Amino acid sequence: MVRGLMTIGLLVLSNTFMTLAWYGHLKFKEMKGFESLGLIAIILISWGIALFEYMFQVPANRLGFRENGGPFTLMQLKVIQEVITLTIFVIFSIVFFKGEQFRWNHLIGFAFLVLAVYFMFKK
Repeated sequence: MVRGLMTIGLLVLSNTFMTLAWYGHLKFKEMKGFESLGLIAIILISWGIALFEYMFQVPANRLGFRENGGPFTLMQLKVIQEVITLTIFVIFSIVFFKGEQFRWNHLIGFAFLVLAVYFMFKK
């Protein structure tokens, strides 16, 4: 139980950094000192942020993987990670990108992903 919760917590942290690395730079034009950065600078900043993603992702997978004493199969780890990724992304897009709307079709797609988690854990 503890390893499972730790795995999920680390995956949440990892995906928070991943979302910032992948999409945070889209808001740089609104930030003082960042608005005129070139693509190479933005890539380097994103890589720096992504380093933290890996610092949480790798331990999460090692800790959670069944063959390392964790509670999850490889397939379960991947589906959990995808649902966490989309959850973090939805929160991020609603908070930081006010023009983006969360629509009913997004909700249905998300529900199908939650169903995927259910079926991945079904014996």
